[in-house]
Amino acid sequence: MAKRVPVSLPRFSSPEKIQDFLNTLHRRKNRKNPIVRSPIAALRAGEASCMEGALIAAACLIQSGRQAFLLDLKVGENDTTDVDHVVTLFTEGARWGALSKTSHAVLRYREPVYASARELAMSFFHEYFTHDGKKTLRSFSKPFDIKKKFGTEWITSEHDLYEIAAALDDSPHVSILGTRGAAKLRRADPIEIAAGKLQTPH
Repeated sequence: MAKRVPVSLPRFSSPEKIQDFLNTLHRRKNRKNPIVRSPIAALRAGEASCMEGALIAAACLIQSGRQAFLLDLKVGENDTTDVDHVVTLFTEGARWGALSKTSHAVLRYREPVYASARELAMSFFHEYFTHDGKKTLRSFSKPFDIKKKFGTEWITSEHDLYEIAAALDDSPHVSILGTRGAAKLRRADPIEIAAGKLQTPH
């Protein structure tokens, strides 16, 4: 068995620096087991999915003495054209911001200027569309306090953290609009679709 390379959780003085670090991680290529790696395991590989990036961000926030909440942005139950996205919420005073691991031009970092988690979640609605312009965001979770629910052992775990992803997926979500409302949505413009396809090299 190959020897595991030691790695430690980096320390950052601000959410902005955590986001800068997330941007350096490659997108995850191998989706085989474990489905959701711990922050330490993902850092060892130098890559992360959006869920793993959210966990890394949460771990860094917790390490710096801040609260960390996960936010699940969910597409419709029967929608096979798009996927959910997970970000990490943080607060500055009474305002909410978000850290996000994505290689795309959209669904990225949010400045801490939002008066509520709902207001922040809705800021993703217009950008959440497929390559044909269909807007797919249908619900979002209430702020998920990962430290309160799972402690901190998950940060250095060598086991699959799918249990955390499942708990987030099953947590209370707020519906954005019904089927009738979704049918009336205007599709994104071609220039928006083109911008949405932009990706970082890694």
